[in-house]
Amino acid sequence: MAKLYIVGTPIGNLKDITLRAIDTLKMVDYIACEDTRTSSVLLNNYDIKKPLIAYHKFNEASCSEKIISLLKEGSNIALITDAGMPCISDPGAELISKCREYGLDVESVPGPTAFATAFALTGVKDTKFTFVGFMPDKKTDKVAILRKYANLDMPLIFYVAPHDLAQTAQIMYEVLGDRKAYVVRELTKIYESVTITSLADFSSEERGEIVLIIEGKSQDSNPLLNMTIEEHLNHYLELGMDKKEAVKKVAQDRGITKNDVYQVAINIK
Repeated sequence: MAKLYIVGTPIGNLKDITLRAIDTLKMVDYIACEDTRTSSVLLNNYDIKKPLIAYHKFNEASCSEKIISLLKEGSNIALITDAGMPCISDPGAELISKCREYGLDVESVPGPTAFATAFALTGVKDTKFTFVGFMPDKKTDKVAILRKYANLDMPLIFYVAPHDLAQTAQIMYEVLGDRKAYVVRELTKIYESVTITSLADFSSEERGEIVLIIEGKSQDSNPLLNMTIEEHLNHYLELGMDKKEAVKKVAQDRGITKNDVYQVAINIK
C-alpha cells in the first residue's frame, strides 16, 4: 500500500541526515518539499533524483489534495521541509491530517530538530520546557502570547528571525521581566554559537538562524520580582501610589532604570 513518509532533514550540516532518511528518499516516487531550490542542494549531495512537488504554507490546502490523489493512485511520497522535521514550525500538518482522514498510511523517519538541539547545547538543567516557536509580527500579538506563558516555571523556547531579535528581546523584557537568555545561532554550521545574556541587558549578534531560550519564572524570595514589570507597577498603583511613585519604586526593587519602567508605565491606563 502507498505511504506518506515524514522525513527529517539536516538543520544545517548536510552530514546530519540518517541512513534511513537517504534510503527512504531514494525509494519513494515523489518528494514534496518546502522549497525545491533549497531541497535540491541536499538531494543532489546524495545523488537523489526524484520528481519534486512544491508544498509550502501558501499552497498547503490545494497541494495536499494533489498529494492525496497520488497516494491513492499508489505512489509513495516523502514529505520534507527546508530543515528539520515537518510540522515543527514548518508545513506538514494539513497533509498529515488529511491522510489520517482518508485512512492513508503515514510513517515518520525522524531527524534533527532545532529546538531540541539548541536546548541540549545550552546546558540548561531543567528537565522540562515549553516550545513556543515563531511569534507573530505585531507587538500586540507578541505581548498576548508572552502573557500566556509568563508564569511558567520552565524555560521558553522560541524561533526568532535575526532582524527581529533585538525588538523581540525588548518586548520579552517588558512582559516577562529580567530573565537569563540563551541565544543559539547557526546550529550545526561553522559559526555555531551560544550567547548567554539577559533580557535587561540583551546583547547578541543579529545574524543567522536563531533559537532563543528564556529561563522560566523564578521562585525568588521577593514575590514582586516574579511579576512582570506591568504587574509590579499595578501592584503599587493598587496600593494607592501615583504612577511617578510606582515607577520609582519598581525601578528600585528590580535594580533597573526608571526609564525602562516608564516605557511600560505609559501603556497602563
